[in-house]
Amino acid sequence: MPNFSPIITDFWSTYFGRGTVLQDGDDFQLTVYPDLDEDAQLMVLHTADGKTKVSLVPELAERAGFDGAQPISAESFWNSLDAAGMTMHGADSLFYFTAEARATLLAELPTGDIRQLTADDGAIFKAFESAATAQDLDDAQVELDHWAVFGSFDNGRLVAVSSIYQWEDAAIMDLGVLTLPIFRGRGHARGLVRAAFRYACTQGYEPQYRCQVTNTASSALAPVAGLTLFGTLDVIAS
Repeated sequence: MPNFSPIITDFWSTYFGRGTVLQDGDDFQLTVYPDLDEDAQLMVLHTADGKTKVSLVPELAERAGFDGAQPISAESFWNSLDAAGMTMHGADSLFYFTAEARATLLAELPTGDIRQLTADDGAIFKAFESAATAQDLDDAQVELDHWAVFGSFDNGRLVAVSSIYQWEDAAIMDLGVLTLPIFRGRGHARGLVRAAFRYACTQGYEPQYRCQVTNTASSALAPVAGLTLFGTLDVIAS
C-alpha cells in the first residue's frame, strides 16, 4: 500500500475490527457487530492492495449462513450473499493523500480566485444553488453550514464550491465539490479540492475524497488533485 497517514489506516482497521471476528485471514476479514448504522448494516471495504474487510450485523450474518464454523473466503462470501438474495448499493472510491503528496500540498502557494466562504456569503451561495441542477446539488452535498466552505470565482461570480465535514467523528474530513456546468474543465474543482484539503491539514485533519466508482468525472479529478486510491467502500442496498 502507498504511504497513507496512520490516521487513515488505523481508522479503517479499527472501524472494521469492532465486534466478533469470524474470519481473519491475510486477505479476507469478516466481523459481526450489532451496532452498525441503520443504513450500513453490511459494509465491505476492498483496499487497493487486494484485501477485503467485511462488517455486518448478526441478523444478516445468520441470514447469509456465517456462523464461524466454516472458513470464509471472499469468493464464498459473495456466493453466500447471492444465495441469500442480498445485494449491495454500489461502491464508493476512497482517495487520500500519501505522506509525500500531503507535504507537497502544504508547501504550495494557493492559485486561482478562491477564498473561504462564511455565513455572510449566503446571498451569493443561494445564487450559486439556483444556477445548479437539483441532481448536481444532491450528488455533491455542498452546504454553507459545513465545517469549512470554499468558493471559486470567475469575474466576481461564484461558479464552484467545495465544503468539508467531519467523517464518523474521526480526524478525517470528507468533501463535496460542485462546479456549475458551463464553468467545468477550467480547473475550478481541482483548485477547490486542494484549497479545502490544505485548510483541513493545517487544522490537524486528514482529507478524504469519496465518490461513486461509476462517476468517471469525479474519479478522474482525484488523481489530478494529487490524491491516491485507497480502496472502495460499499454497503448493503436498502
